[in-house]
Amino acid sequence: MRSPASSPLALAALLLAAGSGSAEEDETATSVRIGRAFSTIEAPAIDGRLDEDVWAAAEPLTDFVQADPFEGEPATERTEVRILFDAEAVYIGAMLYDSDPSGIIASDARRDSGLEDTDSFRVVFDTYHDLQNGFVFGTTPAGLEYDGQLSNAGGGGGGGGGGPQMRRAGTGSGGGFNVNWDASWTVATQVTDEGWSAEFAIPLRTLRYGSSPQTWGINFHRNIRRKREDDYWSPVARIYNLYRLSSAGELHGLELQSPRNLKVTPYLLGAAGRDYVVEVEGQTNTDFGVDAKVGLTPALNVDLTYNTDFAQVEVDDQQINLSRFNLFFPEKRPFFLENAGNFSMGQGSSVDLFFSRRIGIGPGGAPVPILGGARLSGKAGDYNLGFLNMQTQEVAGIVAANNFTVMSVSREFGERSSLGTMFVNRMGTSGIDSENDWNRTWGVDGRLGIGETLTFTGFAARTETPGYELLDGGEYAYMGRGEYFRRDLRLWFGMSEVAANFNPEVGFLRRRAYRSYDYGYFGYYRPAFLQELPMPIRELRPHITYSGFQTLEGFLETSRLHVDSHVDFENGAHLSPAMNRIVEGLQEPFEIREGIVVPPGTYEHWQLGWRWNTNRAAPFSYSGGLDYGGFLSGEQRTLDTTINYRWGTRLITAAAWLYNDIQLAEGSFVANLGQFRVAYNFTPLIYLQALIQYNDDADIWSSNVRFSWLNTGGTGLFLVYNDTEGLGDVLIGPQNRSLTIKYTHQFDVLR
Repeated sequence: MRSPASSPLALAALLLAAGSGSAEEDETATSVRIGRAFSTIEAPAIDGRLDEDVWAAAEPLTDFVQADPFEGEPATERTEVRILFDAEAVYIGAMLYDSDPSGIIASDARRDSGLEDTDSFRVVFDTYHDLQNGFVFGTTPAGLEYDGQLSNAGGGGGGGGGGPQMRRAGTGSGGGFNVNWDASWTVATQVTDEGWSAEFAIPLRTLRYGSSPQTWGINFHRNIRRKREDDYWSPVARIYNLYRLSSAGELHGLELQSPRNLKVTPYLLGAAGRDYVVEVEGQTNTDFGVDAKVGLTPALNVDLTYNTDFAQVEVDDQQINLSRFNLFFPEKRPFFLENAGNFSMGQGSSVDLFFSRRIGIGPGGAPVPILGGARLSGKAGDYNLGFLNMQTQEVAGIVAANNFTVMSVSREFGERSSLGTMFVNRMGTSGIDSENDWNRTWGVDGRLGIGETLTFTGFAARTETPGYELLDGGEYAYMGRGEYFRRDLRLWFGMSEVAANFNPEVGFLRRRAYRSYDYGYFGYYRPAFLQELPMPIRELRPHITYSGFQTLEGFLETSRLHVDSHVDFENGAHLSPAMNRIVEGLQEPFEIREGIVVPPGTYEHWQLGWRWNTNRAAPFSYSGGLDYGGFLSGEQRTLDTTINYRWGTRLITAAAWLYNDIQLAEGSFVANLGQFRVAYNFTPLIYLQALIQYNDDADIWSSNVRFSWLNTGGTGLFLVYNDTEGLGDVLIGPQNRSLTIKYTHQFDVLR
């Protein structure tokens, strides 16, 4: 079969030619917008009403500009934003006028729910004005709290889409945007006959910033959902979003002092449960622990934890694996999420040098007690610093006690360039051979932005494991990628290699010993005639992408040629009628399920890969996907169906079913994965939610029911019930049940 290397070289040349030959300006504005914050003696009452005299003294920021649908045109609805500050907090007051208040859409009110399918307002603070890192705060007419940390200007990998899978709100935790970061702040909203309004109070202790006087980068985004209109205060090209900090304006007038910061967050926990597989009787226990945050400077914090617990965290979404490679599950535990970008290096969910789920989670997902640890994170001068040290206990017969250390240093250069290093160490601290029980990883990464359209990224890493020096094959990995992105065109080319003995034990590897290439083309087209169709179309996005994985000897293990055109309908519906050319190469037998063994060989097929959804902002919506065609030695029929229903902002439900029918020459099987999610929001901070999952591939069904009464920064009262039951094929009856009550409270000691 023809090597895929020659085509990437041609595309790389095209990418470089496009970057050097285009004179088109992708940024909508050429001048920087300036806003001013005003000092106040009297703090406004945070009730969602902007009727206090203190707000009238602040000059409003107005004249928002559309990014979508009509880029560069004035916003169709007026927005006014005012900014105040005092010795304790920064305050934002936003009046979002609406000519048709009855058309305002408000959906899920739970903290950090997605803002794409509801009217919403967000602000990004680039507090270091480095054009790459920031804090995002947002809300909706329902008054939810939405926050996250931004690193690398929200940058992440790109390429073709994946197969059908259950979908949920974004929960990133690595480099880019981390929505799982939960800060201490307050917001309130009001809906009136003029539109809706919002008031934010963001304590200075929540933010990280330099010395006075400060100039921050700032931008605001308003989503008018019924019009599918995106408006920004400082204009942003529609191919970007709020995280494009090089498009942000500047906030002047701040003279913030450096408040001392010491927050202590203890918890008390009571639990009862039974593991029916190994226990005759149930167990009960009580526990306690504490976290503390110490502000060394306004930009640098130390976090301490003792007897760390994560009982309130939602369980993982179950997955069905039809491949030979590892599945990736995202981090959800709060302690590991703040400044997670400082501890991120690698290639998305394929090669991560540090994967925090290796700490406190053992083989098969078994919990491993964490005795305690410390984390230093933030900024010192021009450098981003990260240091983490955690100690876990031994679990007899499962895993030894371990000490984990992570250190990172990085620096930004200009608008979109950076350079960083990382060191990761695991050291066994129990067992008779603990002196030889260790693993180390070193890495360096960088990004180079040329103009506004061309970006190069890459990393190189090496591991060290006792005894591996005697094996054939290296212990290295590297990746390089170039991307050209303008308003109507996106091109990219990437290459990576992972050696046979590369072994980041505190990281994540989806596969080992390979060389890969990926490249692609995306177009973005909005011809006028599309609006005249019976079902108007806003945008067509035709694209062709390729990804291929070879062994280091040149044998093609996997490749995927993806030919598609996203159809974005004006009413919010979406269609993606893709065709995929799939190649799977097996050098040894692959037991895909018990007793079904696919022999070595190269299997090539065409496969349909269609995706669709109706308007997700509607109270009732439907989405789905279909994979149909050849698969290994036979055929695959995969259908993904999700039905969503919401009743106002209080009741949110989603029922999803993933059906896999695999017909192979060596045997056949069907694998089903069902999910039912329901949430009832008493208020934005008090809610009951349940996740019920059915997985006949694993022969289990499970339920996770959580009642949360939040206070601030993700603290409060939590009541959690978990139940796992066998379906009766292999596992029969109850497998595990537990009930946990946890209360945690944050004390701002120096306030």
